[in-house]
Amino acid sequence: MKNKFSRTNYDTPWKNILDKYFCHFMEYCYPQAALEIDWSKGYESLDKELTKITHDVKSKNRVVDKLMKVYRKNGEESWVLIHCEIQGKKEPDFAERMFIYRYRLFDKYRKPVASFAVLTDDNKDWRPDCYEESLWGSYTKMQFAVIKLLDYRERQFQLTHSANPFSTVIEAHLAAIESRREGIESRLQRKISLTRRLYEKGWKKEDIIHLYRFVDWVLVLPKKLALEYHQVVREIEGEKQVEYITTAERIGIEQGIEQGVQQGVKQGIQQTNYAVLKKIIEKKYPHGVPDKINSRLDNAASEELKVWLEEMIDTQFVTVDP
Repeated sequence: MKNKFSRTNYDTPWKNILDKYFCHFMEYCYPQAALEIDWSKGYESLDKELTKITHDVKSKNRVVDKLMKVYRKNGEESWVLIHCEIQGKKEPDFAERMFIYRYRLFDKYRKPVASFAVLTDDNKDWRPDCYEESLWGSYTKMQFAVIKLLDYRERQFQLTHSANPFSTVIEAHLAAIESRREGIESRLQRKISLTRRLYEKGWKKEDIIHLYRFVDWVLVLPKKLALEYHQVVREIEGEKQVEYITTAERIGIEQGIEQGVQQGVKQGIQQTNYAVLKKIIEKKYPHGVPDKINSRLDNAASEELKVWLEEMIDTQFVTVDP
């Protein structure tokens, strides 16, 4: 039976985390390839271009696919392409799709293409790694590099003690898979354990926030346990004497708003946005909110309230256009 508190739509967190930690992803999951990339030259996302050439390829189980432009150290090519597919479920035509993407990318750019697949499903026996077809003496075969997240269950010590932020991404996704079988209480404990280690590994505030976003998304909890979880986070931050909780709470608010949008509860969302903004602004101005800000808040349309709140989640200041 499917747990009603488990999300199956992981495209948003995976896309964001790959954009932010692509170098760490490569170093952790494809270390040999990472060694041959000149990271000092940076990397460029070509996702829009990938969408243009693959818009007609259908898939219900794809989590996200990424196309990155990187530079090699050996100088043989000025730049090459990495196509990475994050696949959420078993799909009969997956290998064929990997082949289609590869030849279309080569046809467009005439550059070497590295094809990588990350299988995030819970079927331990599904491990596609090549596409081949033949007819009357002609033959085509395309091999692609694959990692299966389930395999990392045997490397728990490595995950727990790694200094690479992407280890937490893998741990969180594995915890989501395991807790579907173990139950919601297990999910809570796994989420608490992962969150505690975010603070114990000595990462910067920015990294903790980005990884928190991923953990919080893939390990969603019912309201009662979510409140218990946030209380534990407060205690952790009290122990560590840090002040990240405000950001964590705002992230939770943002996700609540997104869920509300999906449900179509427009009036409730507007009221929530207004109330949350008013509370945050009042905390920013303990000696009284300027009339100009109060006026803007009272007269803001629904969409403006939403945009304003989203901006404030990522900033430390309340701003008002002159």
